[in-house]
Amino acid sequence: MKINALVAHDATQPLTTGQIALRPLQPQDVKIDILYCGVCHSDLHMARNEWAVSRYPLVPGHEIVGRVVATGHAASRFKVGELVGVGVMVDACRECHFCQQHEEQYCEAGFVPTYNGIDRYTGDNTHGGYAQSLVVDQHFVVTVPKNLSLPGVAPLLCAGVTVWSPLRHFNVKAGDQVGVVGLGGLGHMAVQLASAMGAEVTLFTTSPQKGQDALRLGAKNVVVSKDAAQMTACQTSLDLIIDCVAAPHDLDPYLATLKTNGRLVLVGIPDKPHQSPNITPMVFRRLSISGSSIGSIQETQEMLDFCGQHNITADIELITGEEIETAFARMLRGEVKYRFVIDVQATCWGAVHP
Repeated sequence: MKINALVAHDATQPLTTGQIALRPLQPQDVKIDILYCGVCHSDLHMARNEWAVSRYPLVPGHEIVGRVVATGHAASRFKVGELVGVGVMVDACRECHFCQQHEEQYCEAGFVPTYNGIDRYTGDNTHGGYAQSLVVDQHFVVTVPKNLSLPGVAPLLCAGVTVWSPLRHFNVKAGDQVGVVGLGGLGHMAVQLASAMGAEVTLFTTSPQKGQDALRLGAKNVVVSKDAAQMTACQTSLDLIIDCVAAPHDLDPYLATLKTNGRLVLVGIPDKPHQSPNITPMVFRRLSISGSSIGSIQETQEMLDFCGQHNITADIELITGEEIETAFARMLRGEVKYRFVIDVQATCWGAVHP
């Protein structure tokens, strides 16, 4: 079966409407009609082959919310009509140490990404959520809370779980002092989630105008990181920092704000390495720098359930597929608060052209 999708045909051309084939429904598969798909910055990186791993034709999109319309005969977890989500991965080996621990994102064989991966059944590219439908193994599908606004749920499948995973892994709890660096797609979710966990959140930003948004989202403090006096005033005050900035920057000023035993967790992926930190204060205060990659299927479901309980969604701007290249250009300029989401059902596929 072929469906309409937004397709990148090479690194230099805009996305256009094309036809892609869905894989035949396997026994454990569900078929999902896509309602909404978030626009992650990695979609732009991949469409433009900025990481030198893109294979064309390529259909981006890994923040997917939709409705189940068919199931394989062994797919018992979901029923036709259910609202579901699909995030960054659609397969893994299921056998390695990490998969057995429900940490598929660290699969030793490498998880299969929702798009630009290799489908184990067809050998073709996996295709993402900038499309009308998706066929995926039920194991990599999660249930969407019915009380949440569906467009705002879509970014939770990547941006939400990417910051949820370290918050949970490092056991953030009520009363903890948590810093968040950057109020973008990831950062605005980190502020909301950490605050709902009961932590006191400090946002670090280079843009003072984002302060009001940060307070609205749950931050207790806003620190302009370019202001040396403000940075000095919060030294040795934080238990954990989630650094969401995907550009190279100096980590030392943030390490200075950590208490003894504090952790700086990197979730942004810069195109060049960060400046090497000063090891001396790390040694004398037992500080740690670590990284964290997306989240497991189990963590994704846990995060969605938590968001349902606390009525948390992403701040989004809804677009149609015809507007994707404009959205990409605005993303590059930082002109979005804080995630674009494609309304797939409202997209006029014949109108998407260079």
